[in-house]
Amino acid sequence: MYFVPACRHVLVLAAACYFSFLNSVVIHNHMHQGVFRSKTLNLAFRRILSFGALYPATVNIPSHNLVHHHFDDDGQPDWAAPEHVDFKWNLLNLLHFPNVAGPNTFNGVQRWADIAGHEDFKRQYTYDNVFAFGLTGVLMVFDFWTTLFFIVIPQLYGARSILRINIIQHDRCDTTSEWNHSRNFVGRFFNWIMCNNGYHTIHHNRAGLHWSVLHEYHEREVKPRIDPSLDEPSMALYLARTYLFTPGRPAPQDVAKHEREVVADASGAELASREVRRAEAARSAGLPDEAQPC
Repeated sequence: MYFVPACRHVLVLAAACYFSFLNSVVIHNHMHQGVFRSKTLNLAFRRILSFGALYPATVNIPSHNLVHHHFDDDGQPDWAAPEHVDFKWNLLNLLHFPNVAGPNTFNGVQRWADIAGHEDFKRQYTYDNVFAFGLTGVLMVFDFWTTLFFIVIPQLYGARSILRINIIQHDRCDTTSEWNHSRNFVGRFFNWIMCNNGYHTIHHNRAGLHWSVLHEYHEREVKPRIDPSLDEPSMALYLARTYLFTPGRPAPQDVAKHEREVVADASGAELASREVRRAEAARSAGLPDEAQPC
């Protein structure tokens, strides 16, 4: 933009915000299943993604892969649980959520990183930060205002928006349930532009699946079991209904009756215990099985 002043336009800002949010979605996918076969390339890509969101991508290992995916199995609440905000006006819960979930997450990550054996995590975490904040700082020195409006603001938008996905996809769901813990957004166009991240139940239950096959597995394993009210056709309509047209917070989803009724499914899909899935998540992150959040 320094060389093309015409790009300093509100439409470019809007596009930058969208791509920064998509960058955070890619961080999520990449930290579950690396894009490259080479560890070196995966780490290099992690640095680039960290710059795109202005937070260390490595933070997803403890905060998302090990804590969020297993809710409060370790006796501690999810650092980004929807219950951390409790305004009567529900729109405030959505707007304020990153201000609570962000500090909770980084405090939890710091406690987790201090456990012996996590030296490699701390090293990668530092490299991510140095690259992300260092490159952003260099750009601000080069052209402060352009960087502020067209890089930093989109970076912050993407980072805060990905945190809001937690409250959107889990608020008032039953996180003790194996199939009704998440809200899914099943619109095909939405999932095309969001790398299938609308299919959240199957992602939680089979975190090792590549994002490109989530629709197929959702249809086969989740749809026959899940409470139909947790399959939303449109995120835009859900947001309008839940946060704009309904001032109060919705009642928790009552899925117990539905879950008792769904005792079997023709697909015969078996779901490993959460303990087994936690160990698999630790191994996929390159951690020993005994590594636990605190």
